Amino acid sequence: MENFDADTQREILSTARELFKENKYNQTEPLLNQLILKGSKNPEIFQMLGTIYYDRGKFNKAIKAFRRALEIEPTYTDASVGLSIILNDLGRYEEGRQVFEEAQAALRKNSKEQDPFLNEKFSIKHDELGDMYLQHGRLEDALEQFYRALALSSRKPELTMKVINAYMKMEEDHKALQELEKLVKEYPGYIGARLQLGRIYFEKGEIASAVEQWEAVLLKDPENTEASRLLRQSQNLMESHL
Repeated sequence: MENFDADTQREILSTARELFKENKYNQTEPLLNQLILKGSKNPEIFQMLGTIYYDRGKFNKAIKAFRRALEIEPTYTDASVGLSIILNDLGRYEEGRQVFEEAQAALRKNSKEQDPFLNEKFSIKHDELGDMYLQHGRLEDALEQFYRALALSSRKPELTMKVINAYMKMEEDHKALQELEKLVKEYPGYIGARLQLGRIYFEKGEIASAVEQWEAVLLKDPENTEASRLLRQSQNLMESHL
């Protein structure tokens, strides 16, 4: 009978996962509560419940659900990030940061050696937190999270562009320029960086340098409409000054 009950719980959890992925929260919630009544201590159940409560604006219940997931499994990063997001939404920024960092420290303590997969997983969470801070206008916190993501990830071009964007929002264009120049030097074929570097040169009045970047883009991608548009813009400006 116990085996049947365990099998039944697995089936219910599997169904709940599928409904959760499809955002069918009204159907998911009773299944999750049924599992809790059966005594299940799977942290994923509480993480999904926390997400559902958060979606409905029931922040206190969401916080309790995420905290319960972390009581069961302190290294459960999905729950720590979910809890961090709610706390940040409520203006409890330092508490939100601490939750995620404690989960990260616990996971690192349990890991005997550096694991590239684990590092990338952490990087993604730092990236998500950086995006969240950016949305809340906490630019220095966002920058810190993007740098942490960068240190753990192989996605250097993508994450460096997020660092650059944060610097530009902070109106620290000289730091953005430095990061862009290093990025282009290391990844000369990265079109997004060359386009942005050209824009900064253009705004600084260094038209020839801007043109050089956009022409380099067109050499690699002759059909790039943005580079073509920017080149025409610079040519029109130069002609107007003749």
